[in-house]
Order: sequence, then structure tokens, then C-alpha cells
Amino acid sequence: MTNKIFPDWQAKNSELFSKHIITEKHNLHKHELFTDEALAKLIDKTPRSNYHVNTHDLTHIHKSTWRDGEFGDLSGEEVLNAVRDGHIWINIQKPWEADPAYGEVLDQMFREMEENVPHFETMPDKNKMTILISSPKIKVFYHCDIPGQALWQIRGRKRVYIYPNSEPFLKNHEMEKIILGRIDEHDITYQDWYDEYAKILDLEPGVMSHWPINGPHRIENLGVMNVSLTTEHWNTELRNHYAVRYANGLLRDTLGIQNLATPTSGLGMYARLALAGFHKVSGLRKLKKMKYNVDFRVDPSEELGFKDIKAYKLVK
Repeated sequence: MTNKIFPDWQAKNSELFSKHIITEKHNLHKHELFTDEALAKLIDKTPRSNYHVNTHDLTHIHKSTWRDGEFGDLSGEEVLNAVRDGHIWINIQKPWEADPAYGEVLDQMFREMEENVPHFETMPDKNKMTILISSPKIKVFYHCDIPGQALWQIRGRKRVYIYPNSEPFLKNHEMEKIILGRIDEHDITYQDWYDEYAKILDLEPGVMSHWPINGPHRIENLGVMNVSLTTEHWNTELRNHYAVRYANGLLRDTLGIQNLATPTSGLGMYARLALAGFHKVSGLRKLKKMKYNVDFRVDPSEELGFKDIKAYKLVK
């Protein structure tokens, strides 16, 4: 690939960034770290704590059918073969822990974004990359993310539905529960008619999309195996937004206050920052461990790329 990740950043995206949905061309689909050979080696080196493998029912397509699995003792090449011909979705977290070269790419991604977007400065120790490898017909159900988020298409094609980050598409009390660690990001309300208000993007290799904070979205692969990246980031503005929502969740729970404002400056914001900070450092926050019911193992010899196993609990 060329030295730059963004070969020709559009000036308009410098003004639209974080305020509106944007797409931008990138060169990561040409990078040697995202070839089949490199991804197979990465899978070989990724510990159990840093990956998820999932599937969902092909007939009753609903988030309630989402299942968790494992690689077992398969090689990375065998796992990729199962994804290519099967019906599974792989999420590789913290790839830089297995190979520092991915961390170097991550640093460059944000360095270039900060160079192109005035006043955009992230917290480097909180920047993250996740690698997604998924089968042709896999869907990712309606959800929202807490940090700033971008989706980078490396291989294949996917359709992304992005919804407004406001009521009724993103309900305040549900967002607060996610931030407080009481529900999962996929537990937010979705209704079919929301699609009438979605911005729909068909992503090709070499295209990145970024949208406003917490924008709910869902994704469909378009008939081919996909490789994508997601990145997440924090900056002062996003941290303040998080803390205000965190404090509002506490106020809603303890005092029953409804119709809470989400101030972005002034006394209202600083009071909420103080409340959220006190609650976190005082030990009052009780983060629940995530428990996963693992009931299948990847198997490239099976039609759907996996076989059922006796279920067990995985706690992270």
C-alpha cells in the first residue's frame, strides 16, 4: 500500500466529521496485514480472551438466535475456510497484543485523522481496533456503541443502516443503562419502521464510514465473505458526553427524575461530571461480568462452518 492510509482526504469531511455520516477512501485493503495469510497467523496467535465467534439462525433471523462459539484447536487457515463457506462471524479484539504491527497501523489511522480534522484529538491509550471476519449472509443486529466509532471495509461488501442518535431510535434510559453496565449494547429497542429513517450505505473495499456518537446501526453482508475493521476512540467531548449520560442514569434510578437534559457546557454539565466521577471512584459502580453460553465449535467440514457442542459458560 502507499504510505498514507487516506490517499485523498475530502476537505468537506473535515467539517462534517463527528457531526454527520461520512465516507472516506482508505488504503488498508491493500495492506499485507489483512491478507488471508496474515489473518490466519493472527488467529493462530490470538488468545481465547481476545476473540468471539458467533452465528445466528438463517431462518428465524433475530438477535435472540445469536450464539457464541469457540475455535477449538483449529488452525487459523481452517477457521478462515469455515468462515468463507459457512455462517459465522468472528470478532478479534486487541490484535496488537498478538502482533504489534496492528498497533502501529492503529496509531497511524488516528494520527492521519487528527491531521485532517481540526480540533480532533483523541486519547491514544483508549484508541482501539477490532478485526471482523464474517460469512456471506451474516447480519449484525441493531445496536449502538458507546465510544466514537468508525467502520473500515477491507474485503467483500456490506450494507450498513445508520439511524438518528436520538429518540425514539435511541432511548435515553436505554443508553444510560448501557453506560452503567446494566444491559448490553444490543438490548436497545428496534422496530421495523425505523428503517424508513435510516441512512443506508453499501461499503466496498477501501471505504471507511464514520457517524455521530452512539448512532444506532445494523449491518448485512452482501453475499460474500467480509473482512472489516472497527475503530473506537475517546476525546474530551466524548468523555463529557459519556459522563453526563452516566450521571443522568444515576439520577433517573435514585430520584426518579425524567426528561433529563444532556448539557454540553456550564454548571449542569460540570455537576454531572462531578457526580459521575464520584460514583466511579467511590466503588459504588458494580460492573457485571459478561457471561457467554458457548455451545458450538468452528468446523470447516460442516455446511454452516460449525458443529454443536455441550454448552459451557465463558466469563469475561
